[in-house]
Amino acid sequence: MANWCNNTVVFEGTAEAIEQITQLFKSMAEQEQKDDCGQLPDFVQDTHGDYFYNISQDNESAGVFQYETKWSPNTEAVKQIAEHLKVDFTHEYEELGCLVYGQAIFEDGILTNTCLDSQDFCSYELDEDTDTYHFEGKEYDSEWEILDTLLERKIENQLNTTKI
Repeated sequence: MANWCNNTVVFEGTAEAIEQITQLFKSMAEQEQKDDCGQLPDFVQDTHGDYFYNISQDNESAGVFQYETKWSPNTEAVKQIAEHLKVDFTHEYEELGCLVYGQAIFEDGILTNTCLDSQDFCSYELDEDTDTYHFEGKEYDSEWEILDTLLERKIENQLNTTKI
């Protein structure tokens, strides 16, 4: 049985391209309901079982979609969609059971994927007696704020390294 990776992708591009993406994801969601299996657009080369499952759209914002994948994110499939329709994207993903938490940004044809590693996950701990997390001398009710902080630092470090 697969562990499910939660994905949110935000596409950015022309209104026409975003409409094409909306129709593509709507079509995949409808086909998934009929076939009861994950979906990929016809033009995407599947190399790692990068199927989209349980696809939904954020009705408040154009070009924002949530879906699940098995075990890990399907950034390569999202990149192929973006290249095909000439758009950029930000892809956030998490599957904490497999220690997967990260963000991929595709902008101007360049993909930057930043994810936490096992050291990051070992930098905080859960106090099971109080059901709180401890990180850098502070106490947190949830690990999400810690994970966001660690990812932001890693992204910042990548940017600073790139500038040097």
